[in-house]
Amino acid sequence: MFQYKCLNPISEKGLSIFDENYTVTDNEKEADAILVRSAAMHEMQDMPNLLAVARAGAGVNNIPVEDYAEKGIVVFNTPGANANGVKELVIAGMLISARNLVGAHGWVEENKENPDIAKAMEKAKKAFAGTEIQKKKIGVIGLGAIGVLVANAARNLGMDVYGYDPYLSLKNAWNLSRSVHHVDSVDEIFERCDFISVHVPLLDTTRNMVNKEGIEKMKPTVTILNFARNGLVDEDAIVEALEKGKIRHYVTDFPTPKIASLEGVIAFPHLGASTAESEENCAVMAVEQVKDYLENGNIRNSVNFPNVDMGVCQTEGRIAILHRNIPNMLSRFTNAFAKDNVNITEMSNKTKDNYSYAIFDLDSPIDKKAVEAIEAIEGVLKVRVVK
Repeated sequence: MFQYKCLNPISEKGLSIFDENYTVTDNEKEADAILVRSAAMHEMQDMPNLLAVARAGAGVNNIPVEDYAEKGIVVFNTPGANANGVKELVIAGMLISARNLVGAHGWVEENKENPDIAKAMEKAKKAFAGTEIQKKKIGVIGLGAIGVLVANAARNLGMDVYGYDPYLSLKNAWNLSRSVHHVDSVDEIFERCDFISVHVPLLDTTRNMVNKEGIEKMKPTVTILNFARNGLVDEDAIVEALEKGKIRHYVTDFPTPKIASLEGVIAFPHLGASTAESEENCAVMAVEQVKDYLENGNIRNSVNFPNVDMGVCQTEGRIAILHRNIPNMLSRFTNAFAKDNVNITEMSNKTKDNYSYAIFDLDSPIDKKAVEAIEAIEGVLKVRVVK
């Protein structure tokens, strides 16, 4: 029997996947798994039973990923589950900015009581003339699940698409339109494009990647779209650029006091994944990953441990070991099994940065002493007897 806790409302479509072997708890100290969306978890450290955290979304800035890795707690996210919702909002933001729809709607609101509005608007609409996006150049920085969808959608709208991603995966490369121009640096996108859309994670290497130096290389008619993370764009540089007319619009899903009231900023209240479909997709993926880990020991889409999948255990026993990526760990594990006269029928061990994960299928159950011997090995973070 497993217990789980939800720190935020999670779609019932996902929670319904939990069967009679799962119960919900209000006490995080009792939880084997936690499901979360935006709730801050950095102060949540004393949770002795916790095995897994599943973020129903892509970003994990609200989770102390490294701290949890050291405790042997696997952190999952749900990449791609909300990609279509974000893509559609990016395209909407681009169209709204290109056609000056915010200003146009504001004029209608101001004049809605005017009995001669039909006559007045023919004169007023000249102030809201925009541009078409067909044949315009758009640069997509980051070709992950969302970036690929944005690039393909823009191409289908007749745009000239440039993409930059030095870490483009094989899967995303296959899904990307052949018409997308691959460039070798973000500077090429800064210099060429009429629209620039950012879709990378927030890391030390990507923080403020759109900055004053980059903006200096852009066209004065450029529109910058940021639906990824707030810290990717230097807001001081945006303020200066808008005040000096160096960019046309900044469209973002992350309003702050510094930029929310600026003319030229079009901001939304973090709506990227706020669709019923995205929330359901994220919840379903999060729950399925948690169940597979708790029941079978398999890891898919973890941000702090490697993916390892050995399916459903068909042998008498299965043991899973979360450990640091240091030499000779496997030999120490196998020696512990040998001393207990346990035969290994199949195994898998993979590494991700500083951490590794091993699963052993055994031809007989392992006893408590052998488990304790493995737990005592330096570098072992957590040992789970899955079966």
